[in-house]
Amino acid sequence: MIAYPQADEYGEYYGRYMQRVPTDADLLEILSAQPAELKSLLRNISDAQADVRPAPGEWSIKEVMGHVTDTERIFAYRALCVARAETTPLPGFEQDDYVRATDFNRRTLTDLLEEFSLQRAANMLCFKALSDEELLRRGTASGYPLSTRAALYILAGHVMHHVESLKTSYNVKE
Repeated sequence: MIAYPQADEYGEYYGRYMQRVPTDADLLEILSAQPAELKSLLRNISDAQADVRPAPGEWSIKEVMGHVTDTERIFAYRALCVARAETTPLPGFEQDDYVRATDFNRRTLTDLLEEFSLQRAANMLCFKALSDEELLRRGTASGYPLSTRAALYILAGHVMHHVESLKTSYNVKE
């Protein structure tokens, strides 16, 4: 079981994701289950529905899924760097710029969900192999401290955040 990180292991901004993950949860179990949860939640959404933005300036469901996958890659990279004792500060990323820089709507929702699932599956092979020492290591990302375990909790909480958003802001029914 991966212990819940202390508040000094991540930047304050990420507290919004951390608070979504129960402190006594089995983090690896949550991370493993999230791809199937997203596929189940979005199973009845057509590609046409997934192209629609709920309001001006908001992302479409496909853009949300592209963003979730981009964030998966970035935080998995951060976790790997910190676990391997990288001392170089890692850069931040501007999520809106990343979404604007590509057209997720030209892809199918099935393809985007599969990409996330495969990315998470590959990451799980790495995450499960991390030692306690590697999980506790700290580095710097976006100008803030980041432990390996905090990066993993942020990944879980980030998906939880977007699942909630899909249900409330996008009215996706289970």
